[in-house]
Amino acid sequence: MISQRSLFLNHLAQTSDAPLALEIVKAKGSYMFDKDGQKYLDLISGISVSNIGHCHPKVVKAAQEQLKKYMHLMVYGEYIQSPQVILAKTLSDLLPDNLNSTYFVNSGSEAIEGAMKLAKRYTGRHEIIAFKNAYHGSSNGSLSIMGNESFKQSFRPLLPGIKFLDYNNETQLSEITKKTAAVFAETIQGEAGVVLPENNFLQKLQKRCNETGTLLILDEIQTGFGRTGKMFGFENFDVIPDIITIAKGMGGGMPIGAFISSKEIMSSFTNNPILGHITTFGGHPVSCAAAMANIDVIINENLLDAVAEKEKLFKNLLVHKKIKEVKGRGLLLSVEFENFETLKPIIDRCVNDGVIVDWFLFADNCMRIAPPLNITNRQIINACKIIKSNII
Repeated sequence: MISQRSLFLNHLAQTSDAPLALEIVKAKGSYMFDKDGQKYLDLISGISVSNIGHCHPKVVKAAQEQLKKYMHLMVYGEYIQSPQVILAKTLSDLLPDNLNSTYFVNSGSEAIEGAMKLAKRYTGRHEIIAFKNAYHGSSNGSLSIMGNESFKQSFRPLLPGIKFLDYNNETQLSEITKKTAAVFAETIQGEAGVVLPENNFLQKLQKRCNETGTLLILDEIQTGFGRTGKMFGFENFDVIPDIITIAKGMGGGMPIGAFISSKEIMSSFTNNPILGHITTFGGHPVSCAAAMANIDVIINENLLDAVAEKEKLFKNLLVHKKIKEVKGRGLLLSVEFENFETLKPIIDRCVNDGVIVDWFLFADNCMRIAPPLNITNRQIINACKIIKSNII
């Protein structure tokens, strides 16, 4: 009989020549289990997706109950579907007053694509500014505003009219002009190795956008839904964007994303032309029901309250002569080593010992730590012991 591993390698499109190829058969809470029964503590949450752990019973129940009622009915935006309506209203209640109109999609990349179109349509401008070492997805438009040339050079030509600035460099903000439709910025740069805004950079960025009539679009795809200790990352920095993009930790493990703006801005899609943006599966009722349950768990189980304490615990425990720095906010942390050659064997040994960690695309000397928000202190202590024991 052909093994699952052989089928995986022969029939699934591969994204690298050396996939982890763990054969996971079950996941629950902060753990995953392979076919041989080995248990793995998931310290990366499927890349900041499983913010309340795997298969939370309330999320599973919500999805199952919606499955019994209906699944896909019609392309997005035509029928009134309760899961979409309830989730959109909840998001509006959680966000500042100007972020009151939600367009649901299936992923973070799709949210970025929709936000790019919306900014161009609303402003009538075509120039977009992004930041070096930014990651916004891998579709054609989102790849165009990715700030790392090595990941995009093989796919040129990409969209024209894109400029890149250095994150945290306020002297370059004059590059934003009345020709600029939008500035895309990660609230915290993730794949750059968790780079936080410094010296009120985001506030200064917003001020310049306001001066030029440019839309400020904050990418909350990795920082949303409690990852930083706030429901949304921008709440840490006293700034309010014109549009946000969300996905990953939104659906409790189900695929869903969204871009959110004001009713005024979003109405640009209703005319000239009508159906200015359209999706078949965006806002799928099962994903929306799961997302609503996910938000309920974050709020009702007070998961945000302990994030700062858990951040501190990781930082206090991950001390070693080969660790140069542990930085980040909340449970989006970067553990810096000398180089990739030092880090990669540590990651491999940790996986063998049952702790899943990873590196960052644009900072491959840094270990990614982004566990479920409800990871326990005991699990953190045990994980840090295993990590340090594998630093040779």
